[in-house]
Amino acid sequence: MAPGALVAKRGLLKAATMLATVVLVAGACSSSTASPQASAPAPSAAASAAASPSAGPAGSTNLILATTTSLQDSGLLDVLVPAFEKASGYTVKTVAVGTGQALTMGQQGNADVLFVHAPTQEQAFMDAGWGVDRRLVAHNYFWIVGPASDPAAISGMTSAVDAFKKIAASGATFVSRGDNSGTNTKELALWKTAGITPKGSWYIESGQGMGATLQIASEKAAYTLTDTATFLSNQANLALKALVKSDSSLINIYSVIAVNPAKWPKVNVAGAKAFEDYVTGTAGQQIIATFGIDTFGIALFNADAGKDYSSLQ
Repeated sequence: MAPGALVAKRGLLKAATMLATVVLVAGACSSSTASPQASAPAPSAAASAAASPSAGPAGSTNLILATTTSLQDSGLLDVLVPAFEKASGYTVKTVAVGTGQALTMGQQGNADVLFVHAPTQEQAFMDAGWGVDRRLVAHNYFWIVGPASDPAAISGMTSAVDAFKKIAASGATFVSRGDNSGTNTKELALWKTAGITPKGSWYIESGQGMGATLQIASEKAAYTLTDTATFLSNQANLALKALVKSDSSLINIYSVIAVNPAKWPKVNVAGAKAFEDYVTGTAGQQIIATFGIDTFGIALFNADAGKDYSSLQ
């Protein structure tokens, strides 16, 4: 090797050695003067879990909730679901349909948990083994609403069945949801008790949810059956009045049901239980019991967790 090249090579080796020494010295100094944060004890497992909501669920964090449109259209789910997600770490996909469709989703394994309001259909669902752990959550009432002109003269009546008889006799327009929902099921039961098969130009089936059905009834100056929560939440935009609301038989009961994992092994069992526990627990029941007070001066639902169904029916 040429002398000049040898000198250059030795110079590079010397520089590299000096640089390595500096790095080692700096590292030693850093270790001997560690910051207080570096020497602080690691947070406890409980603290770490509390700081990270997703630390809660042990399995999948995704949960499919099939529910009725009345809970969505009333605005309750806009408050209840985010609160559950924050408390549990689950991410909820809400599918708001009629109760009949929600139960069908459960039968097909397309939902993990149901939040519905058709007791007879729910019991049939349970008897067939599609659901487990059905729990009472809340109730409110159905009302018959209609135009202020009240062509059937039903305002103030205390019997929904008699009011339906007068509506049919007058030929006044009635808008039915016609969607096998809990509300539609209750309406058809009232017509049956009245001894009337509703049909003709005066009887319209919307095939839509509660909010949309109320809008159609408002536009057509028609009567309809509605849950109180959805009606009061939308009343400002409706040309409708609550005309029959004193019939205790118009009680509207909401339940939560987990889909049976023996039928559909892939359902999120832990997530369904977490949701059931939340909506029937202290935090969820408090949200339900106070929902609507700030806006309407009254609660739109009565919280019922822990009660027996027989106490309401």
